[in-house]
Amino acid sequence: MEDGQENSAMREQKKKERQADQYNFTAAETEDLVSSESDIGLCGWFLVLFSILLTLLTLPLSIWMCIKIVKEYERAIIFRLGRILRGGAKGPGLFFILPCTDSFINVDMRTITFDIPPQEVLTKDSVTVSVDGVVYYRVQNATLAVANITNADAATRLLAQTTLRNVLGTKNLAEILSDREEIAHSMQSTLDEATDDWGIKVERVEIKDVKLPLQLQRAMAAEAEAAREARAKVIAAEGEMNASRALKEASLVIAESPSALQLRYLQTLNTIAAEKNSTIIFPLPIDMMQSFLKR
Repeated sequence: MEDGQENSAMREQKKKERQADQYNFTAAETEDLVSSESDIGLCGWFLVLFSILLTLLTLPLSIWMCIKIVKEYERAIIFRLGRILRGGAKGPGLFFILPCTDSFINVDMRTITFDIPPQEVLTKDSVTVSVDGVVYYRVQNATLAVANITNADAATRLLAQTTLRNVLGTKNLAEILSDREEIAHSMQSTLDEATDDWGIKVERVEIKDVKLPLQLQRAMAAEAEAAREARAKVIAAEGEMNASRALKEASLVIAESPSALQLRYLQTLNTIAAEKNSTIIFPLPIDMMQSFLKR
């Protein structure tokens, strides 16, 4: 058991050394990135002591150069003779620096939003569409965001554009129009994994708009119109069939009682009279005219 733990510890140490030699650090190795004051060497210690002495000699004027304030949503990365100071990011609140040997960089920890410019994408079924989106991200590890990449914001923006093109290139047009949530989730996972070494957390990705070519819009509109007309004809035919069945049943009921037809005539006259028409057509039964025809 102990031998296994020692071998595991040795492998972890070798891994950290290899990555440190390549100047590429992950979030789990942030502590290795933060150097101690003992690494600055003898000359570095001399410069630090000289800076402290100069600060003490110029008090109280130098105190205004030493005191810095970091806001609640910011973190400060302090560099002493080019090395990140022990303790990593400072803030929020008050901290001190040495005027001659220390410099610092403020990192905004708030969520940042940016729009992905419209990208011309060729889908899996060879249709050209223009798609844009929006990305929400924040700096999760200020030390990695400063030490591992030159400009984390610009890099995230460019990576979001290429990721959008790569993800949509594997989808057909129907999937892009119907599965926006799945595409956004896939992009968010890909971006979050790629930006992990930069200390950035991608919180959300949304697809804003999908613009189709004008000819394709007309073709899809014609297809939808034809489908609606076909459904309308089917519905009208079903209505005629149901109406004919109802009329057949009504005729059978009226045939059982001849006086029912006369009552129906009177109801029709009542309906016409209610509309205040100047002309009323009175249906005359043929049976009454038979006697006159015989004469």
